[in-house]
Amino acid sequence: MKIVVLTGAGISAESGIETFRAETGLWANHRVEDVATPEGFAKDPDLVHAFYNGRRGQLADVQPNAAHKALALLEKHVDLLVVTQNVDDLHERAGQRNLIHMHGELRGALCHGCGHRWAAPDTMNTTDACPACAAAKTRPDIVWFGEMPYQMDRIFDAITAADLFVSIGTSGNVYPAAGFAAEAQRAGVDTLELNLEPSNTPTDFADARYGPATEIVPDWVATFT
Repeated sequence: MKIVVLTGAGISAESGIETFRAETGLWANHRVEDVATPEGFAKDPDLVHAFYNGRRGQLADVQPNAAHKALALLEKHVDLLVVTQNVDDLHERAGQRNLIHMHGELRGALCHGCGHRWAAPDTMNTTDACPACAAAKTRPDIVWFGEMPYQMDRIFDAITAADLFVSIGTSGNVYPAAGFAAEAQRAGVDTLELNLEPSNTPTDFADARYGPATEIVPDWVATFT
């Protein structure tokens, strides 16, 4: 059985990763335009680096939860691709192998001059030189608003070839990911939503289960193992 799972902020929230719309913490005192757009980075790269240094530092204080671990277990029983909107590394630390970070990774660095990628240090600065071209054009390897998510062709090919598309912990607000379920339906793929509450696109799913990710995801995975 081929399954494509999309995960969003809701799967990591129970590990202590703040959601995009959190009213406290790292996002509270920053406008999205200032820290999550190419224009914001061009205007004040020091602010953007400081913001993502803070987010990267948060990773040391969190651990994969039961939902992450359940998906890693599922990979041993079905043909599974996990596509995550999250930039944390909790899926990897849970043991997930077949994984796409469509919005990039906190632990990644990118040269916006030559396009070279490498593992980010704990603290990044505007003066950091690219190891490939030596230009001081280092940025977080994060897909910002206005940029194209990674590996979209591979994602759409996997969704349309799947037997089941599952969305876990997503709001249905951010495109193109919010359109994946509708794309699956058009291809005749079964769809399931696992979420704390209905997303903004509930009619795109043939079935749904609601509750904390650490409860409903292991329960769903148990039907395959």
